[in-house]
Amino acid sequence: MNNFWEKVIRYHPLSDESRQAWGNIITSRTYKRHETLVTEGQVPRLVAYVVKGLFSQYYTAPNGDVVIKRFFPETFLAASMSAMLTQSPSQFTIRALENTTVFEYHFDEFKKLTMLCPDMAALYIRYLEIHWVVEKEPLEISLRYDTAKSRYTAFLEQFPALERRLKQHEIASYLGITPTQLSRIRAEL
Repeated sequence: MNNFWEKVIRYHPLSDESRQAWGNIITSRTYKRHETLVTEGQVPRLVAYVVKGLFSQYYTAPNGDVVIKRFFPETFLAASMSAMLTQSPSQFTIRALENTTVFEYHFDEFKKLTMLCPDMAALYIRYLEIHWVVEKEPLEISLRYDTAKSRYTAFLEQFPALERRLKQHEIASYLGITPTQLSRIRAEL
């Protein structure tokens, strides 16, 4: 649990009371490979901090293509945030690519705590600022204007340990290219 607290207090310091209140709603769970945290069409309720393992978040297009939006390796918080915030069905599935151990909590319970604990509210706001604005904007531009090769290089820089844990088609889906294109890019590097 220490890694979890070290991660979250990077966003904002927490009082002992807030840690205890948050800790009271956290449970530990292991998802087996291919088990889902969220299924497309489901109204999600849980946030999961990845202790060990790996999730992918993906959309299945009407033609059956799988479009991976993001990966959640160790120390990442996995959730379908837009759907939780709007209390609507998720457009995405979040699935374990490996056996994945998490600390998870109900989002509604966490939101209640943010109303009671100003330090948790500040932490939550900072988390959203970083992951929904600061990180997201460059990715949106990159997907539109960067070459596949530069997106792959950026992926390797952001997730240096993931390449060996993922299948080629998973990386290609994340980059928005075909596995054949990814093979060509790898051959060039």
